[in-house]
This record gives sequence, C-alpha cells and structure tokens, in this order.
Amino acid sequence: MDELAISLQHISKCFKRYDRPIHRLQELLFPHCHKGQEFWALNDVSLEVKKGEVLGIVGRNGSGKSTLLQILVGTSIATKGERHVNGRISALLELGSGFNPEFTGRQNVYFNGQLLGLKQAEIEAKFDEIAAFADIGDFIDQPVKTYSSGMFVRLAFAVATSVEPDILVVDEALSVGDEAFQRKCFARFEAVQARGGTILFVSHAATTVVQLCSRAILMDRGEILLSHDPKIVIDQYHKLIYAPSDRAAALRQEIRDCQHLSRSEYFKKNVSVIGKKSKKGDRFASDKQGLEFYDPELVPKNTISYVPRGAKIIKPRITTLDGRQVNHLVGRNEYVYTYSANFFKSASQIRFGMLVKTVSGLELGGASYPANSQHLDEAEAGMVVTVEFRFKCVLNPGVYFLNAGISGVVDGTFTYLDRAIDVAMFRVQPQRDRYGSSIVDFLIEPQIEVCEYNEQVKLESL
Repeated sequence: MDELAISLQHISKCFKRYDRPIHRLQELLFPHCHKGQEFWALNDVSLEVKKGEVLGIVGRNGSGKSTLLQILVGTSIATKGERHVNGRISALLELGSGFNPEFTGRQNVYFNGQLLGLKQAEIEAKFDEIAAFADIGDFIDQPVKTYSSGMFVRLAFAVATSVEPDILVVDEALSVGDEAFQRKCFARFEAVQARGGTILFVSHAATTVVQLCSRAILMDRGEILLSHDPKIVIDQYHKLIYAPSDRAAALRQEIRDCQHLSRSEYFKKNVSVIGKKSKKGDRFASDKQGLEFYDPELVPKNTISYVPRGAKIIKPRITTLDGRQVNHLVGRNEYVYTYSANFFKSASQIRFGMLVKTVSGLELGGASYPANSQHLDEAEAGMVVTVEFRFKCVLNPGVYFLNAGISGVVDGTFTYLDRAIDVAMFRVQPQRDRYGSSIVDFLIEPQIEVCEYNEQVKLESL
C-alpha cells in the first residue's frame, strides 16, 4: 500500500428492494421471512489507484459510480470485499451533504472542518481563505437554507479542499458552478496533485475528463468495463450510452476487449502515419509547402460509429471553397467540412453537427444547427441530404480529428440517428511566416519598435 492511495478488492454491494414498507419491518422482526428483492449495485469490483493519480469515473446513471464512492469514503459498507485507503480523504459526493441548513455558512465551515479532522485553531487560521475561495460575500453569515445551489457548492468545495486532503473525491458537484468558479476549482485540483494528492473525479463532461485525468474507468451495471487512457474510455462511453438496447451486450464485450490494447496500440490504430517521405526525410516534396492537398494515407484507422437509428453518415471530407478535396490545410484559409446523410427512416426535428478535436481528444469546437433553418422540416426514407460547414482554419500546425452527428425524432424518440467519432482527420501545415504557439491561431502579428537608445543606461547596467 506504500505506493497506493486506494485499494478495493472484490467489492460487492447488495441493496434490498421492498414492494411495501411493511415488508421491511417484517423482515427485521422475522429474519427467516424474506420479503425483499436483492439488487446488486456493485458486483466484484477491484480497483487500485496510485498516489498522485487523477482518476476519472464515467458511466450511465445507475451504473454504480456513487455507490462505489460511498464505499470508498466510508459512508457505506460493502456487502463483500476489502477496502484500504491510505491517507486523509475529503469528499464532495452530494450537494450539501454534511451541511446543516439551519446553520449559517460560517457555522457550517467550523462544523464541517471538525468533521474533516481540523482543530478549532486550524479552522480559524483557514477561515479567511475558505471564505475568499467561496466568494459568497455577506451570505457567509446567513442560513445555508437561503443559498442557491451555486453558493452551496462554492462553500462545500472550499471547505472540502481546505483540509489539504491526501485523497479528494468529487462527484459531479462542479456542474452547478459558473465558468469562473470551475476554473478556480481546477486550479485547486492542480494544487492537490502538485503536493502528491490523489483525485477521483466523477463527471459526464467528456472534455473535462480528458483534460484533467491521467486515467479513467467506465462503469456499467455495477462493474468496471474498462480502465484505460481517458480518451479511449470516453470514446467507448459515448458509444455505449447511445447504443440501442439490443446491441448493449455485444458492445459491453467489445469495450472489455479494449482493455487488452495498450495505449500506444490503440492510438496507432487511430492515428495514421501521414504521407510518404522524400529522399531528404521531409514529408512530401517542397513544392507542396503552402498549398492545400489531399493525402489518401491521412485517414483515421479506428473510427467509432454508433449504430444507425434512422440515417447513415457517408463521405465525410474537407474541401476547398471550389470543391477540391483536401486534408492538408493552410492556416487562416477557409474550407468546407461536408458529409451526406442517407435517411432510411422518416425523421423530424433533425439537427446536423460536427466537432473538431485534438489527437488527445480535447474538444476545440464545432457546430450544430437545425435542419429546418435550411427549410428541411422532415426527412423521408430514401432521402439523401448534403451537409456543409464552412469554417476558417484558425489552428496552429498539427493533426486534428473530426466528428459528425445527426440527431432527430425517429419512431417517436429524439436520439442520435447516426454519429461517427474520429470519422475524418486533417493536418494544418507549418508555415514560415506564422508565429502562433499551442493550438489556436489568434492571428497575432508581433511588432518590435526601438523607441530610444540611452547610452547612460547601457553604462549603468555594466
């Protein structure tokens, strides 16, 4: 356990469900009278988390995430299995859990601080920092029952992280905070990790999991289907949640099989080596520099497609404005991302979408618009529609991936009619006269101007 923060071995949790409240009492009074139905929220779950690791936990509602965390922090006891936690743990599992609604914010800070193991003097020393982080002003001296959900989670998060925990557990609490507060929370996460702390983060926000976590697990029906790189886990999670029920069992096995792929093997399939080398070792000949062109080898090798439920996405590609297909782009030029939608069922309330991502899965941006804005109120079976997204390439040199999606009402249900993840890819070429760094090109044109030359300053500096 010296290198581990958490060790869960063969954890199972059983709840009993009763048709009537009196059945629970009857079973308590007469142990041999079984009135309840067993429901296993967790089934033989084993998990090890190293110190300093940031673990993302994703899964559909009812998959067992919250039950797992409750057992981890000790608010629930496992029916079977062993739990070992190495260090002080602080958790934000349910909004306002542990807060007395009749107490003021100040009183709750002292009350919860003591529950987390702080002494009175330690809480007093940290109070100003907690209040400043929560940033709820005079409401700190008002009863908590008067708080909005955002104010509630601000104060709860400030208290939970003030104890400098060895293990911090956060369950979707940040979803109620505004963007500025979420940024403060992420900075606090970084501080916890910098001092060697461990973080368990439950979220449905794919981008946040990919950015924040070093590893992720996918839970479903009380078991861990996959423990892997965050992007791989998020890809499989998205594929699972939108799959028809009759495909769920097969998809669950496909996801389990991903466990046997190393990260390098997975991304080797997903990212194609582009182009052929010239004799000098550079990609393509020099006469290609500064020009858009198409490389047939620059294609994703592991596109994830949802099971179509009314339409099929075909021929996704990028073209120039005059219709020439390309996948090596020139920064700051305009292009069109286009695909066709082949409808095999009648659908209404249709929306077409696209998304641009980095190789690591970071979502950079996209678009989604209703078909009726383009005078297409409904699509009939057999109809083929061409969709175009015109965009300006404001990305710095690198490789990027594209998603495509169609949603709408089919058979009385609003759902994805089809969706393809990493369905196309493109490269933005380097250019000598561009000065941008990182991902986004902010169209910066640096200038330097010598205002004066002071000989005396030069002599004094020596």
